[in-house]
Amino acid sequence: MHRSELVASLAERAEVTRKDADAVLGALGETVGEGISNGDEKVTIPGFLTFARTHRAARTARNPQTGDPIQIPAC
Repeated sequence: MHRSELVASLAERAEVTRKDADAVLGALGETVGEGISNGDEKVTIPGFLTFARTHRAARTARNPQTGDPIQIPAC
């Protein structure tokens, strides 16, 4: 499901306009992003979902066009 499909479904179920549903979805994304970037390791909505920060180690990958190795930093 793409964002536009999700917005359409939310708008229909909540009986609001697509513009309002899109605004709420955007606000949710911003709020969760700010919560996690401010140091919280998790944002949980019980019975629905959990957003958690993950840590990835540095690694070597390959450029799919040339096959050359590239370094991907930790993040």
